[in-house]
Parts: sequence; structure tokens; C-alpha cells
Amino acid sequence: MKYIILLGDGMADFPLSDLDEKTPLEFAHTPNMDTLARTGTVGLIDTIPPGKTPGSDVANLAVLGYDPEKYHTGRGPLEAASMGVLLDTSDIAFRCNLVTLNDDMNMIDDFNAEHITSEEAEKIIADIDRELGSSRFRFYPGVGYRHLFVWKDGPLVFETTPPHDIVGQKIGGNLPRGTGAEEIIGLMNSSQELLKDHPVNIARIEKGKKPANSLWLWGEGRAPAMEPLTKRFNITGGMISAVDLLKGIGVYAGLDIIDVEGATGYIDTDYAGKARSALHYLREHDFVFLHVEAPDEMGHEGNIPGKVKSIEDFDEKVVGTIMRGMPELGDYRIAVLSDHPTPIALRTHVSDPSPLVVFSSIENENIANVAAFGEREAQDSGRILSPGHGFIGHFLKDWRVFVEKG
Repeated sequence: MKYIILLGDGMADFPLSDLDEKTPLEFAHTPNMDTLARTGTVGLIDTIPPGKTPGSDVANLAVLGYDPEKYHTGRGPLEAASMGVLLDTSDIAFRCNLVTLNDDMNMIDDFNAEHITSEEAEKIIADIDRELGSSRFRFYPGVGYRHLFVWKDGPLVFETTPPHDIVGQKIGGNLPRGTGAEEIIGLMNSSQELLKDHPVNIARIEKGKKPANSLWLWGEGRAPAMEPLTKRFNITGGMISAVDLLKGIGVYAGLDIIDVEGATGYIDTDYAGKARSALHYLREHDFVFLHVEAPDEMGHEGNIPGKVKSIEDFDEKVVGTIMRGMPELGDYRIAVLSDHPTPIALRTHVSDPSPLVVFSSIENENIANVAAFGEREAQDSGRILSPGHGFIGHFLKDWRVFVEKG
């Protein structure tokens, strides 16, 4: 049996008046996901435990079978694992965004510095580490606007705020809080001085692009202790994603990290290349988790046409390619889901359950209970996997039991 999870990050949403009161998922042309819905089993998955901040770190840990209440320590250490940065037990890792602040430097204008390229960002982070790094503080380049900061023997008694949650808001009330926060704020302020006349930013401004004029540190945590998924279920498997967060979760889960040329973490990613790589990997292995970031990015941008397009591309180039290729590999199960909603109207994550469909090549493992794949169809199905971290056990071992139980 072969298993593949196809996850459109932040794909779920709320109905929008601009889309005839449909969600982007309901409005988009998605013949492949609709076919899976008509022939497979549709329901909801509840990935965010009560009290946990809704985010891709929490949600994707749950999808892979890790109870966030037990295993979630922060986004930073997961991204560190992807980058090969080894953390001591007393180290704290932070997600380090390159952001654009407004002219007055008191408001976040763009949480991703207008999608600064990895090549541009690497030059900036190298200079930041040279000027602000020390035996206690280190900065590591990642992908695009997403980078890593590690505080050796740092405290973990303060709170931070994701920059994508406060676009257009004053930063004063959203700066790090608690013991040790003044050092983090000091680093962010120092970065602004260094970046003011940085050659990368001068070149970006000349091209009419926004500068990366500040660091924003958030998502702090210490390294978690996690049993590999591969050991728990006695399988071999791989992770396909453009973002370090998912790759880091894959490392902790014991999955091979499958790099795909052209995978960007944005709407221009090579969707089909990811799908082809997954099918090739599955010839010799049991399981693939294929993650697409684009719908989430469009949600954060409040970009309705972009989100609809990202969902349609995901359906055509990822889901369609996988559906055509899986029968050649023997019996299989395909899961398609959103990890959490990222509503256009809010431009941030929410904790509502998300739609899920599972199709099995084994006929009596399907219930064929809805006509299309979308939020309301999933809600009307009356099926919900809650808590969401129980999903992976059903998917890999006893899906028929879940289908029969309802």
C-alpha cells in the first residue's frame, strides 16, 4: 500500500461576497478534488487544540500525528532542524522574518519584504550575523524572507507576535514582551540601522521594490523530543515542501527531505514538479507528505484572485498528476486537506476545522458521501476527525475502521 498526503496550506476560507458568497475553494474550478470527494470519504479535520495559536506549525504537527499539546515548543526549532542547525537543550530558536516597516518605522507594511529573493536575503542575513552575531546570538539564512535566529542559553519567558498577523498595525503593542524581551527588541532595532542603507535595499528601491528594512523575531522555542513517524508505523517516507518549517517537521518525523527544483513557497512554485517527484519517490517507498504553501500566502495577502488560482493550480498540477500516477504503484490512499483556514477577510490563520478527503483504491474504504470538495460539503458530511492528531493512525493503518464507524 502506498500513502500520500496532499496539503494546500491555508486553503480553507470563509464565504466572500466577491465570490458569490462562496469560499475560494468552493468557487475555484477543482475537478480532481471534486472527483475524489464524490468517490472517497469527505469530512472535517480539527488540527488546532483549544488554547493553541492557529498556525502551520501546530496544524501540520497534528496532521502527522503529533499532539501539539505535547510536542509543540515553537516554530523556530522546527525550522532549525530543516537547516541542519543543531540546538543544545538550553538554546532557543526563533523564526527571523525580513519585513518592510513603513516610512515612520512604526508599522509593518509587508511581512515578507515584497517576497525578497533568497539570493538577496542571504547577503542581508550574512551581514546581520557579522555585525550582530556573537557567541550568544547567531543568524542563519533560509528561503526568501524566512530565516533563523538562535539564542544560546536564552530565556523562554516572553511572548512574541507573528508579523503576518499585524500588517498595517502599529508595532509598539506587538513587540516581544517579558524577561529578556529587551535584548530581542534591541536586535530588531539594531537591524534597522544596518539595513537602512544596505546595498540590497538600495538596489531594490531603485527597481521600485520594497526594502527589507527590519528583522522581526518570533516563533521561539526549544528543541522538541519526538518519536519518528517512520519508526512508529514501520514505514519509509518523504517530505516535499519549499519551506523550512515543514522540512523541519519532516526531519523530526524521520522523513527524507525531497528537494524539488523550482519549489518557491509562493504562487509561482513548480506544482507539477512536486507531484512528479512524489510519484518517483513512491516507487521505492511507502509514504509522501506533499505540502504547497501558495494558498496560505495568498490568504495573508488578502489576494482573492491569487488564492483561487493557487487552489486551481494545486488541483490541476498536484492532485491531478497524483491521481493519474498512483494506480501504477498498486493499492494506495490519497488524502487532500487544508491544515487550517487562512481567511482572505482576516489575512491570518483561524482554528476552525478544515475540509479533508481521503480516497482509497480499495473500494470498501470509501463512502462517496458528497458531490464536491469544499467547506460546506465537509461540514454537511457530519464526519469530523477530532483531535486531528488521530488522523495519521487511521490513514496509515485502519482507514476502513474510521469509514465504518463514521
